[in-house]
Amino acid sequence: MSQPQSKSNRKLITMLLLGAVGMFGFGFALVPLYDVLCDTLGINGKTQNTASVYKPVTVDKNRTVTIEFVSQVQSDMPWEFKPQMNSMQVHPGELIRTHFVAKNLSAKHIVGQAIPSVSPGQGAAYFNKTECFCFNQQVLAATATADLPLIFYVDPELPDSISTLTLSYTLYNITDKSYAGSVEQGAAR
Repeated sequence: MSQPQSKSNRKLITMLLLGAVGMFGFGFALVPLYDVLCDTLGINGKTQNTASVYKPVTVDKNRTVTIEFVSQVQSDMPWEFKPQMNSMQVHPGELIRTHFVAKNLSAKHIVGQAIPSVSPGQGAAYFNKTECFCFNQQVLAATATADLPLIFYVDPELPDSISTLTLSYTLYNITDKSYAGSVEQGAAR
């Protein structure tokens, strides 16, 4: 092989390696960039992941907002999971109590974690949870059922253009072998 040909091959290999590293870096940075973009545009639908403190405000009795509840379970999780009611009418500023019902359909302990989102995404900033099962992992013994509490209020500053908020929870199986073993040992005591 000639000297110019070898030099050309090394240059090509170097450029291909740099391209691969650049693509990997871009892929790695894509998730944080997406989160920043969604936060900036107000389209992410993410709710806060810590409890809000309810400060009594004047309840707007002249306005009604429809809250819809949607639930889904990850395909590998043998649980039933549904809201107490599918929708309700609330007044902005009113503290509301409801719950979801979870049932473990399997013959073993399972740990679940619910991830919430609100639609439309612009409404997420006005949906405040003072207590939510989504703040903690949920451990259910074999065939057990649990009422999972949700206490929330809609901020009276919710734009008038939003008359319906949809709160959706996706329940994920986060049981890992070491944690499941310690839960089963604790349950056996």
